[in-house]
Amino acid sequence: MWLKLFFLLLYFLVLFVLARFFEAIVWYETGIFATQLVDPVALSFKKLKTILECRGLGYSGLPEKKDVRELVEKSGDLMEGELYSALKEEEASESVSSTNFSGEMHFYELVEDTKDGIWLVQVIANDRSPLVGKIHWEKMVKKVSRFGIRTGTFNCSSDPRYCKRRGWVRSTLIMSVPQTSTSKGKVMLKEYSGRKIEVEHIFKWITAHAASRIKTIYNAEHLKEEWNKSDQYWVKIYLFAKLDQPPAFFSALSIKFTGRVEFIFVNVENWDNKSYMTDIGVCNMPSYILRTPEGIYRYGNHTGEFISLQAMDSFLRSLQPEVNDLFVLSLVLVNLMAWMDLFITQGATIKRFVVLISTLGTYNSLLIISWLPVLGFLQLPYLDSFYEYSLKLLRYSNTTTLASWVRADWMFYSSHPALFLSTYLGHGLLIDYFEKKRRRNNNAEVNANNLEWLSSLWDWYTSYLFHPIASSQNFPVESDWDEDPDLFLERLAFPDLWLHPLIPTDYIKNLPMWQFKCVGVQSEEEMSEGSHDIENDSDIESTDTFNSEKEVFEDNQSVVHSSLERGSHCGTEACSCANKYCQSSLYERKGRSYGSYNTNEDMEPDWLTWPADMLQCTECVVCLENFENGCLLMGLPCGHVFHQNCIAMWLAGGRHCCPVCRWPSYKKKQPYAHQPLSNDVPS
Repeated sequence: MWLKLFFLLLYFLVLFVLARFFEAIVWYETGIFATQLVDPVALSFKKLKTILECRGLGYSGLPEKKDVRELVEKSGDLMEGELYSALKEEEASESVSSTNFSGEMHFYELVEDTKDGIWLVQVIANDRSPLVGKIHWEKMVKKVSRFGIRTGTFNCSSDPRYCKRRGWVRSTLIMSVPQTSTSKGKVMLKEYSGRKIEVEHIFKWITAHAASRIKTIYNAEHLKEEWNKSDQYWVKIYLFAKLDQPPAFFSALSIKFTGRVEFIFVNVENWDNKSYMTDIGVCNMPSYILRTPEGIYRYGNHTGEFISLQAMDSFLRSLQPEVNDLFVLSLVLVNLMAWMDLFITQGATIKRFVVLISTLGTYNSLLIISWLPVLGFLQLPYLDSFYEYSLKLLRYSNTTTLASWVRADWMFYSSHPALFLSTYLGHGLLIDYFEKKRRRNNNAEVNANNLEWLSSLWDWYTSYLFHPIASSQNFPVESDWDEDPDLFLERLAFPDLWLHPLIPTDYIKNLPMWQFKCVGVQSEEEMSEGSHDIENDSDIESTDTFNSEKEVFEDNQSVVHSSLERGSHCGTEACSCANKYCQSSLYERKGRSYGSYNTNEDMEPDWLTWPADMLQCTECVVCLENFENGCLLMGLPCGHVFHQNCIAMWLAGGRHCCPVCRWPSYKKKQPYAHQPLSNDVPS
């Protein structure tokens, strides 16, 4: 996770550097920056109208270029970046979709239940033609969609009872706006009553109703009173301009940020005394002044702060975000980080996408689960101070120059999604290249074949499905279904056996194994009675015995799987089988190596050759026979010791635990301290 987070932060750094590189290229070719001011006099009449349409100001009664230019100057300074965005938006011929309502519930859900937006709905009465024609309606939809106003069509033929109850007996236009200045308040529906069915007149009607919700100040005394008043709003934005009404984008933002930011329009067109504006720091007209508890901020002095809906919307969201804004931001960041797994994971293509889907599901689930307690904590009244300090920190950080660059880059890449996706793909391919190179240097094996990886995945899945306990261990699990299909049918015949894990027996080869040795305690006379040749032969044959015991152990490992199959027939007689095998082996060694010589009475064990982590004992609890000089012993992780043949047959029978303490024979255990010999038989 931390690696993906590092790569994501590195990608954001690359985007930041790339944006500065593009700015340098534009400056080198044209000699201008995006923040450079544009003189409206040098613009054509068409470009001036485009700027006014983007800001939401009507120009139908202004036939001359001079009047249009003055209106642009009164609404705010024009920058190169805003001019470029407006012209690009005008050239884009994308058709904006409009909603077709199916009935009363659909209309209520989208229009009347929407508390922070404006809707423009054309109602078509039964057996009547629409009030606005198709061509003019498409122009209207495109014009109002720039300011976040959603549109729709309600045909009364789909729900005549609702139209009759509403009084819609003729075709008309309906606009819904929030009724109060509180967040999530009620909405009111207004009906268009104008006689002229033209796009400009309808747009003026919409902007007039939207502007009526903005507090308007007409004199200095009212401004002084409002400026010094303290109320529920921590953030207020003032527009000082010589306009009849605020621009449409300003009115649309006032509805969008209802309950969070207060919008105030100060009309200074007929003011004689402007001394108080100088006292509060307002010297230029027009001015967009943001007032917060931390101070005054003049909007438009930093990078990307254009007089447009998108620019001011991103600026206000960064200062006064909603919980939904933070959730969407975290959702985007988490998914961008999860998609890094597609490039970090090496191997087959199918493996990459399987890991990607798993990561996406895991990260999104954890994100939603982690947001649930956060939403619960935000409802507590004791966290109001924490909420205030968090917003204060956001306001301090997001009014810096670096924050303005980040917002400008966000608007740039959001308007060029192809560039954003291509840079993300290029960044991922570089990560994939360096990851391959790193694994190649470390000699890491990667399954590049899709079929090989799917085969290994199927083996793991069947092992986990059929043997859930064994699959959780640290040793590798090998599937036995390919070697013996009868085992699969046998398990199907006995469902209770599915609960018994099939544990591989490879670990038996790694168990400690050594030769039991004794030290003589006879007198010198008894030692002289023995034949010197017998002693030499005994040493030679003891070495041969150790080698032969090694061969017997390897033979036992080759019949492990056959022993497992025989386990169902042998049942509880496995221990007796092992006892007979061990006893016969012991008798053979006695007769071959030592003859009638009794080691138990005349010899003592050599504990110096005994492993330090094994318990000292002289008897095998499987066959209940004492250890003989030269016999091969094997120890388990718990510290108990047995004859090699006895414990090998015990483990091969499917009982993967110690016969004494029942500790798993494949699981490590803290080694015992060296303990003296006890005469008691282990039980």
